[in-house]
Amino acid sequence: MQVRSAREGDDEAIARVYAPYVTHSAVSFELVAPDSAEMRTRRTSGRPRLPWLVVEVEGAMAGFAYAAPFRARAAYQWSVEVSVYLAERAQRRGAGTALYEALLAELRGLGYVRAFAGIALPNEGSVRLHEKLGFTPVGVYPSVGYKSGAWHDVGWWTVPLVDPRPVSPDPPREWRA
Repeated sequence: MQVRSAREGDDEAIARVYAPYVTHSAVSFELVAPDSAEMRTRRTSGRPRLPWLVVEVEGAMAGFAYAAPFRARAAYQWSVEVSVYLAERAQRRGAGTALYEALLAELRGLGYVRAFAGIALPNEGSVRLHEKLGFTPVGVYPSVGYKSGAWHDVGWWTVPLVDPRPVSPDPPREWRA
C-alpha cells in the first residue's frame, strides 16, 4: 500500500472510486457523478491549493483523500474540511487510515489548526475511521439533505491539528504536490 500526491492521470480513477458514493448511496449529496475532467478541476483549481492524496493497493489506485477550505471568510483560514473515499476492495484494509494520517500530517505542516469532517448518517464505518484518528463529534445537522427519497442527517467531527493552538498564527501555506 502506497500513499502519494494525486497527479495528472489519476483523475479518471478518482472519478471511478467516487461514482458509487454518488449513484448508489447517500454518502455524497451530489446527484450526478462528476467525470474525470471535473475531478481534475476540483483537484487543481481551488485556492488556496490544498492536498489531494491517493492510495495505491496492489499497484492500482484504490482511494483518495483531500482537504478543502472550511468556509470562505478570512477568520476560518486555519480550518479545513477533509474527506476520504475508498474503492470497495480497499475498505477495511487500512487504506483509509493511511490516507488520513498522511493528509493530516500534510495539513499540520502547512500551518492548519483544525480539520472538520461531515458524515452523512448513518455511516458506522466512516464514524469509526474518524474517531480512530482522534476526531470527536461536535454536532448533527438534522435532515439537511434529501436524496434517494429520504432526508439525511449530517454529523460533524473535528480534530485539532496542533495543540496548543497558536496565539497569533501565521497564515497557512499553499500546498505543493
